[in-house]
Amino acid sequence: MMKVNPIRILSLCLFAAAIGFAQEPPAPSAKREPPAAPAAGKTEIKPSAPPEVLGQLNSALETLVAKVSPAVVQILVTGYGAVNESSHTDTALIARQHAVGSGVIVDSEGYIMTNAHVVQGAQRIRVALPMPAGESPLAVAVGKRQLIDARLLGSSKEADLALLKIEQQNLPTLSLESPQPVRVGELVVAVGSPEGLQNSVTLGVVSAVGRQADPDRPMTYIQTDAPINPGNSGGPLVDMNGAVVGLNTFILTQGGGSEGLGFAIPAPVINFVYQSLRKFGHVHRVEIGAVAQEITPDLAAGLHLAQSWGVIIADVSPDGPAASAGLQVQDIVLTADGRPVETLPQLNIALHVHHIDQVLKMEVLRGTDKKTLFIPAVEHRDKMDRLLDAADPAKSLVPRLGILAIDLTDDLRSELGNMRIAGGVIVVGRAADLIVTDSGLQSGDIIHTLNGTPVDSVGTLRHLVRQLRTGDAVVLQVERDGKLMYLAFEME
Repeated sequence: MMKVNPIRILSLCLFAAAIGFAQEPPAPSAKREPPAAPAAGKTEIKPSAPPEVLGQLNSALETLVAKVSPAVVQILVTGYGAVNESSHTDTALIARQHAVGSGVIVDSEGYIMTNAHVVQGAQRIRVALPMPAGESPLAVAVGKRQLIDARLLGSSKEADLALLKIEQQNLPTLSLESPQPVRVGELVVAVGSPEGLQNSVTLGVVSAVGRQADPDRPMTYIQTDAPINPGNSGGPLVDMNGAVVGLNTFILTQGGGSEGLGFAIPAPVINFVYQSLRKFGHVHRVEIGAVAQEITPDLAAGLHLAQSWGVIIADVSPDGPAASAGLQVQDIVLTADGRPVETLPQLNIALHVHHIDQVLKMEVLRGTDKKTLFIPAVEHRDKMDRLLDAADPAKSLVPRLGILAIDLTDDLRSELGNMRIAGGVIVVGRAADLIVTDSGLQSGDIIHTLNGTPVDSVGTLRHLVRQLRTGDAVVLQVERDGKLMYLAFEME
């Protein structure tokens, strides 16, 4: 995660002062008692009751935190990573590392959403559940927690989201289906474990919605000034009704601390990815067979467009669903599924959360005429999606290597194109909950030999691995991106 923003004490003080000054003076008829004379040599200052509106805000925040906190968990991750050593500039030192993040329980049966980067490279994931305080089922006991091992069910690197599962039932939850869209200026609360401090709560406002932090990525975020720090990643950003509006993800900072530039993944994206990961183990996205780009003033002037901003269709696949629905080059996209489209990321997000096998409703401007099109969106599936669907964990798991692999069928060979060597098995995933030797294998690698012996099936690979003893040298001949290479390691 990057980093976050602290709550502005000064602004709250000014807010309180402004409210205090705005109170109406006592009625003229009211009799005011003269202040009591202080004792000799002493100046006595009596505290006054806070303005009523501040008392109401205070009560509302207490109720909100009591409602939200039981469904927010701390995530403890153990794995291996590089250690920075100033005296060893040419050698990467690898050490066992621990990381802390946050998560939100989205189903009472133990399903938890967090950031993919929180659990990336994890060999063991544990969830710290807050313990009820006893007086109220919503109250959380400070410092008390229950540690439970968690399984990684799936993740989306593009959205930076991951789904975990713990074997618990009847857990408190937070819904990902917010009844109303998030608005700029509304109060929000970030809950999580910044710097490992469990069940921390910070208050701020929504600074912007639909913010594109990286021009090269289509994802858009909610920007907030609620203080967020390392460890807040994966925790919820909630509105004053307790509805999840986003999942805290990263901050922009120059000094390493919170500077009021925090970013959260919007709730609709979280919910879509959650449903996909729970059903398929990975995210299925749609495509319409068209290419869009943002309009610039020069592009608008050269094509004599009706507006100099927005998103224009640059290409339509002749046999694709967009062409069959009547979409044309130079159409300006106005809305997609009822969502306003003014930037390319907004169109990408609309497609990202569109459900498979549902018609995409798109409103476009063609010349000066508005047209409504209904495009039969189809599933976008890359090579790894298809390979993952073909994997059966019971048959594909190679436990000592911690990978899922499948046999190379004739269909797969034709799909993969020209291979350097005809035989082998293809790696389609890694079993994140197993503590195994770091072989260096990646999804998409084709294993051709193990210590010189050809590998023609997953069964053969399992057999060869079973013959290895702790400390044996292992050399895998692997084909990666059309190039042959050796992966050498010692079997643990």
